[in-house]
Amino acid sequence: MSDANMDTSAHVRKREQTEGRELSYPPLPEALTVGVYDNHTHLEIADGEHPIDYREQLDRASAVGVRGVIQVGGDVPTSQWSAATAAVEPRMLAAVAIHPNEAPLYDTAGGPDGSWEGGLDAAIAEIDRLAALPRVVAVGETGLDYFRTGEDGRAAQHRSFEAHIDIAKRHGLAMQIHDRDAHAAVIETLLRVGAPERTVFHCFSGDAEMAQLCADNGWYLSFAGTVTFKNAQNLRDALQVIPRSQILIETDAPFLTPTPFRGRPNAPYLLPLTLRAIAAELGTDATVLAAQINSNTELVYGRWDAEPVASAGHSATSNPAGALSAKTAFPASTEAIGGIA
Repeated sequence: MSDANMDTSAHVRKREQTEGRELSYPPLPEALTVGVYDNHTHLEIADGEHPIDYREQLDRASAVGVRGVIQVGGDVPTSQWSAATAAVEPRMLAAVAIHPNEAPLYDTAGGPDGSWEGGLDAAIAEIDRLAALPRVVAVGETGLDYFRTGEDGRAAQHRSFEAHIDIAKRHGLAMQIHDRDAHAAVIETLLRVGAPERTVFHCFSGDAEMAQLCADNGWYLSFAGTVTFKNAQNLRDALQVIPRSQILIETDAPFLTPTPFRGRPNAPYLLPLTLRAIAAELGTDATVLAAQINSNTELVYGRWDAEPVASAGHSATSNPAGALSAKTAFPASTEAIGGIA
């Protein structure tokens, strides 16, 4: 299967359902007066009692003022899907990477579904190839996760993280960082090897002190629905520290649905809930904040119309002969990457 012939109509993965979880999608919120971008979402993951494909997801998002999304990969198949879909969808740009929790699996077991031959180095080489394609604007999500991966997998995580930093810098792309229970190690790595010029902490989970360090280094903080959670005062404290010129916003859909719908399937159309909560926390108008975040987002990733989309079924890549391995057939029902983004 070539990049041009990939079927982007189906979901790549299915979210694992926990017992008792509400599986219906929330209603559409009031539309924004000034639209905003969702800079981190996973529309390849099916969720809910009635999963919504990416086209309807984007239609719903457009209806409430979400101007575009960054579709984020976390392993080889989801990164390939992200790049291929962004190539034909004007409301989508792509990020590609091996998620830190998947890096040890590629290192020892052929990836999350055992289908990838060549180990972690081969998987990283495929990410490097995808990073050169049109409408791929970021390397992500990459980083370190000490919550889900134990000591035996951390060497692979670190090797993968540093390789992804190199890819981002060589291709001149932004980088989206996944950092869970690994703040000090992530920061040490960035300072030691040199962070890409445009570095984003996806779903920022630190505190005000960490936010100040990020501000001093020119790194961006992306806030998800977690900022609305009652037990997330650390995130609201961080908002008071980070300059507004370094704030981004995301859904991390289908995960991390904002209050009052926490636990239900998330989607880009719910981004207005998080935006309005952040605006209230900062004591500013949502339209003013949206305009600032739009400026920030385009500084990090560029404009959504900077590169043209291809016609469906025709590759937008300058390397149309680049082939996908027959071993990378998409699994119909597997747990989502990394459990919670």
